[in-house]
Amino acid sequence: MLIRVEIPVDAMGIDKLLRETFPTEAEANLVQRLREDGLLTLGVVATNDDGEVIGYVGFTSVDVNGEDVQWVGLAPLAVNKAYQRQGIAEKLVYEGLDSLNEFGYAAVVVLGDEHYYSRFGFEPGSKYAVNCQWPEHQSHFMICGLENGEIDAYQGVVTYSSHFDNVL
Repeated sequence: MLIRVEIPVDAMGIDKLLRETFPTEAEANLVQRLREDGLLTLGVVATNDDGEVIGYVGFTSVDVNGEDVQWVGLAPLAVNKAYQRQGIAEKLVYEGLDSLNEFGYAAVVVLGDEHYYSRFGFEPGSKYAVNCQWPEHQSHFMICGLENGEIDAYQGVVTYSSHFDNVL
């Protein structure tokens, strides 16, 4: 297995993985639209020995109070069902966070399970007065500070690309 930053040839494999992993095509369509509009900040893939994409995590820019503050949102995270429960998702997230650190980003936000994402250093956004643009999802909205920024430097509403409106 190899974990690496995605390259253009991975797009079809990522699309296939997302369509097979999620119950609807919403995540696959989201990544496709983000890619087409140049809104994917980073994508990390896991490939098997045959080069097939078996895992993926994407990151996209988000704004705080309408301002670009070098924060990104993690979404989506997927691992092929045959390869789940082997730590691949964890390796994908760690590789993504490491790369974002190297690229100079300040923080990562995610809508996800607190028990799962807390292992990576994510904390509830409400702890820092950082709110999700969708109030009904605030209880699952988390933030992780990276080496290049202070997460308490900004407060307010985090806004994702309008492409996310079709997913939530």
